[in-house]
Amino acid sequence: MSLFAFFYMLCAYLLGSLSAAILFCRLFGLPDPRSEGSRNPGATNVLRIGGKWPALVVLVFDMLKGMLPVWAGYYLGLTHFELGMVALAACLGHIFPVFFNFKGGKGVATAFGAIAPIAWGVAGSMLGTWLLVFVVSGYSSLSAVVTALLVPFYVWWFKPEFTFPVALVCCLLIYRHHVNIQRLWRGEEDKVLYKFKK
Repeated sequence: MSLFAFFYMLCAYLLGSLSAAILFCRLFGLPDPRSEGSRNPGATNVLRIGGKWPALVVLVFDMLKGMLPVWAGYYLGLTHFELGMVALAACLGHIFPVFFNFKGGKGVATAFGAIAPIAWGVAGSMLGTWLLVFVVSGYSSLSAVVTALLVPFYVWWFKPEFTFPVALVCCLLIYRHHVNIQRLWRGEEDKVLYKFKK
């Protein structure tokens, strides 16, 4: 890996460390997402405590901070492996943000944004899987876990050279949802689908 690629990864991590949920909740005068709802600084929790529009803003911002570094990396001539590491760095920044005591969100939107530029087929497959599971189950966490399990296969089908780094990102996402998986198993997980119907 080149020195430039390593520096670029650091920049992607710092961008990922900008927690949209915390910053926009302050801007909109909402409670700190780390102390309300599920206590997770992510778009789903902002939906719980603030409604649709603040959650949408957070979702878009979180996706862009994963997408933009990877997209720009294509034009800067980074290798497939380096691009994968940039995607991982952006997700690590969201999950372990240096600006917020290394306590961040689950990384789903940032991971989607980082993986989407690989191919339209991958992006469509990810989005379709997440939406299908969410509409059927109503669980955002279950949608994320199922999608994370399937994404490496989508990437292997469309762009196999990215399979390994994408699989690392997906493993990180599943790990971050281990508490949600336990709650789902016990039937204690909170559904969020009804929030969209209000």
